[in-house]
Amino acid sequence: MKLSVSRRSPRFYAILAAALAGLITALSLFSSFIDAWDRTDAGEIAVVRHGGWFGDRNIRSIIDPSSSLRWTGMWGVVHKYPAQQRFYTITAAANRGDRPGVDVVDTPSSDGVQMGIEGTFYFSLNLDHKVISDFDNRFGTRTFTGADGKARHAYDGDQGWSTFLDQIIRPVIDNDLREQIGDFRCADLVSSCALVQNNPNAQNQGTPANANNSNIAKIQDAINQSLEADLKATLGDDFLVNVRFNLVRITLPNDVQDAVNKAQAAYAQVSEAQARVAQAQADAAANAARQKGYEACPACAQIDIMKAIPPNVTTFAPGAGFAVTPGTPTTKPSS
Repeated sequence: MKLSVSRRSPRFYAILAAALAGLITALSLFSSFIDAWDRTDAGEIAVVRHGGWFGDRNIRSIIDPSSSLRWTGMWGVVHKYPAQQRFYTITAAANRGDRPGVDVVDTPSSDGVQMGIEGTFYFSLNLDHKVISDFDNRFGTRTFTGADGKARHAYDGDQGWSTFLDQIIRPVIDNDLREQIGDFRCADLVSSCALVQNNPNAQNQGTPANANNSNIAKIQDAINQSLEADLKATLGDDFLVNVRFNLVRITLPNDVQDAVNKAQAAYAQVSEAQARVAQAQADAAANAARQKGYEACPACAQIDIMKAIPPNVTTFAPGAGFAVTPGTPTTKPSS
């Protein structure tokens, strides 16, 4: 007995394949339709570019901060950038700056001492639509390599933005700091620097602390005046606005600081020795004056001697048949 096996025609499989392809296409189109809507939070602005297989890559639109849902186009590409004030920190405190680990700007003073500069750079991204479009054309279409060796776009979250700042903005800051620090001597900025330089009167010729602060303020003002113009010249436009740099601290290299500490300790020992010499001179002068007074008044010397007798001494006999014994109470014999 033979079993009959029903066979479906090739047309059936073709229809089934076409239906599956149509379903997949419909789901893809639906997903793309959903993805074609986007919005921004309060702290970001978005540049929307055309996408898709057959579309160009030109900028389609700009979405301002805190927007509602906007149509970005099928397969559109959205680049989001920070719209609020941002900052870039240079600090020796590990893991607190924008670079991992300890990070300071090392630059020489006018007298050749390497100095460590710490500070914070504040700025905002220019949100003008034309300017932000130019910014995306210049910097959003390329990648930047971070300290970890990974390439990122400027719009790839905080890491991407920090990598962009580190490669493009940080060199401008470093250059401005070197130019300004190079106009001052080490002691003009850190008074203790005078202790380790070739100056026999260094202890008394260091720049006062208030003068140091004034010089640091001058450097900060000069940087703020030049930094925005330098950034425009480097980037090609006013992409960054409200630029301000706060110079937080100027430090000496470890070996120089160690020398300063040793010099300060040595000066402290010298001061202590000078104080002992001054005390000895004062004591000698007092003794000489006292002796002169005794010569004029011999009885005064004896009086001072009596005053100097400790209370536990019962008999004092300086010689020459002279003795003093404190009296003791007597009692009458009983009758």
